Amino acid sequence: MIDAAQMKAGRALIGMDQKELAEKSGVSLPTIQRMEKLGTARSNAGNVASVQRALESAGVVFIPENGGGAGVRLKKE
Repeated sequence: MIDAAQMKAGRALIGMDQKELAEKSGVSLPTIQRMEKLGTARSNAGNVASVQRALESAGVVFIPENGGGAGVRLKKE
């Protein structure tokens, strides 16, 4: 599961604001805002998965925790 920092970084990489992420993921804007402010650990897993799919569809790749820290990058074209 992605965390709030990965959500924010992913959005920043592709220039997507919270409103657009809400539209593309089907998750409400207040929920997106709450997830980024309070973290994803207490969020509905379905909402987190929808956000992750929306960002991945837009070209974001999530790097899992591997001892060096979780992260994000752009998909290689």
